[in-house]
Amino acid sequence: MHLTVVGCSGSFPGPDSPASCYLLEFEGTRIVLDMGNGSLGHLQRYTDIYSVDAVILSHLHVDHFIDLCSYYVALKYRPDGPGPRVPVWGPADTRDRLLSAYGLDPRSDMDGELDVRALAPEFTVGPFTVTTTRMQHPVESYAIRVAAGGRSLTYSGDTGPTPRLAELAQGTDLALFEASFVSDGDNPPDLHLTGAEAAGLAGRAGAARILLTHLVPWNDTERVRAEAAAVRSDVELAQPGLTIDLS
Repeated sequence: MHLTVVGCSGSFPGPDSPASCYLLEFEGTRIVLDMGNGSLGHLQRYTDIYSVDAVILSHLHVDHFIDLCSYYVALKYRPDGPGPRVPVWGPADTRDRLLSAYGLDPRSDMDGELDVRALAPEFTVGPFTVTTTRMQHPVESYAIRVAAGGRSLTYSGDTGPTPRLAELAQGTDLALFEASFVSDGDNPPDLHLTGAEAAGLAGRAGAARILLTHLVPWNDTERVRAEAAAVRSDVELAQPGLTIDLS
């Protein structure tokens, strides 16, 4: 299983990165986790956007889903004819949010381009087995575990500290966990993780590897890394274009 970080900026795009978006590939099947602001442009650097087999959304904050509106345009108006219909798994109101965001009449639809489905606790996309668990966030938000070929990645989405994340990530090969906060900030509860909290949860999960993401542009990423490294020394920071082979 092969991961490419398309975008890892938290809350809004940074000067060097789009918002959240991750490409996973295995045996010719491609899935995208989240499609935040600016990510569709960068996704074209790493794959043919008409070869994506599914998009899975952790939640419906703009920095995690809004570029699906642009993807709809790319699929519908491609000069060579409409692109293939793409399955999209997301929270229950994903279809309505997309219609509203794009400005379509509620009686309209994007069904010719996007096959929108409600997230389930477990489902499959080709060789991938996907497992989801509700997280601690102001809106309906999920962590997503993706397994294929005997390997797994667990993506936190956005969440405050919760043991459910460690439970979902038990024994995972890669903990792709958000680290939006620094430890001495005035951090609201049930919103995001600090680097130290992310590293602690990855440790409780027994994750083989941890990659911190959702790095907010106004924070010093080296400070985020240092706080996490005080808990777990092998912590890494996501960056656009980073690739990891889980083998």
